[in-house]
Amino acid sequence: LQGDWSSDVCSSDLSQYFDLHHLNPLPEDGPPLTYSEMVNRARGQATTALDAYYIDAWLDLEQVAQRLEQSARLLPKATHIPEAFKTKVEPEAQLLRQDAVKLHEAARAKNATQVNETLQRINQRIRQLRPAEPTDLEKK
Repeated sequence: LQGDWSSDVCSSDLSQYFDLHHLNPLPEDGPPLTYSEMVNRARGQATTALDAYYIDAWLDLEQVAQRLEQSARLLPKATHIPEAFKTKVEPEAQLLRQDAVKLHEAARAKNATQVNETLQRINQRIRQLRPAEPTDLEKK
């Protein structure tokens, strides 16, 4: 990419974008992650989705949406779920999963308005799922 500032930013963002570990799918039969790890994973995926949307990387956005859907599906299986979230993690994860599917569909259709609205809901859901304070496991 040559010359202007915007192409330098996109080039830099794109190379960083593909190095993010939270884009790798989790093994379906692997050991569960902690609740905080899963929420942070979803947060990273939502951030990456926003980056892909910003540069019109539609295929990448579709892939990130699929990873986010997996994270939402596996979230209720996480370990160390804070007491305050034990009863609401399942329904909230289901709503997040539905939004991830909608994000995938909107990205496939290259519907920028729908992607934007869905990303806003996703980010709000993830924010509501974040633990209030670090668990004992995270303090170590």
